[in-house]
Amino acid sequence: MHDAIRSMLDRYECRSRDEYVNALREILQDVALLGLWRSKFFEHAAFYGGTALRVLHGLDRYSEDLDFSLLKPDQSFSLRAYGDALLREISSFGFHVEFESRRKTKASAIESAFLKTNTYRQLILIETSQELLRDLHPAKNLKIRLEVDTDPPGGFETETQYVLQPIPFSVRVYSLPDLFAGKLHAILCRKWKTRVKGRDWYDLVWYAGRYPKVRISHLESRMRQSGDYRDDEPLTPDRLQHLLRQAVEDLDVEQARRGVAPFIVDQSALDVWSQDFFRQIIPRIISI
Repeated sequence: MHDAIRSMLDRYECRSRDEYVNALREILQDVALLGLWRSKFFEHAAFYGGTALRVLHGLDRYSEDLDFSLLKPDQSFSLRAYGDALLREISSFGFHVEFESRRKTKASAIESAFLKTNTYRQLILIETSQELLRDLHPAKNLKIRLEVDTDPPGGFETETQYVLQPIPFSVRVYSLPDLFAGKLHAILCRKWKTRVKGRDWYDLVWYAGRYPKVRISHLESRMRQSGDYRDDEPLTPDRLQHLLRQAVEDLDVEQARRGVAPFIVDQSALDVWSQDFFRQIIPRIISI
């Protein structure tokens, strides 16, 4: 095992196979970010989403994907241009992955690709015990999806944050009020019919308790772009509070709890979840 990877693995206290898989995924995410930095990706794009919170701000839940936004619209942007750089970086630390660019099946502003690797092989590389690997299918794959918004709504700010492992490097990332705006847009506008993404609601609680300020103008830009806010008047703090209260009334709390449970270690953090709990969370959000 590469010394830098061993040092990264020391951050975790893995006792189960799932914990090793989660550690492996996060290590690969960090190495992929390093590869993107080396290839000047962050001169054109910024990191956002749950993994950005996990890597840069200490969000206490696992996150699967790497989400980015271009700094300005560019429909010609392609992740394929960064595939070779990602593969070189990741292989330099001893991992074997494949880069798979996803072909768009319809007009979309989201550019997608996957990093795919054999889970069994990479768990052996990080010295997972044979006992934990005993029932793992040898063909099982681990996938990390990369998504880039090529038509970002305006009004956001970015900042530079630093990742220290496997080596120190910098990442351009949305500011926290704009990250929060993206999360509230997901809560209010995600069109999954009856499905509830519990991770959105978990992150809402995390924001409200730590970084409760949201850039309401950026949230409005996102909602107008997605067609979910058509009022002639600007989105106001009172209107936002009303929309969030309505979302709470429509929330299937038990489904949300089940959805996020596999991504967190301390399950007791979900015991308090109820509609009344979320009703009391909403007023803590501060519009700026």
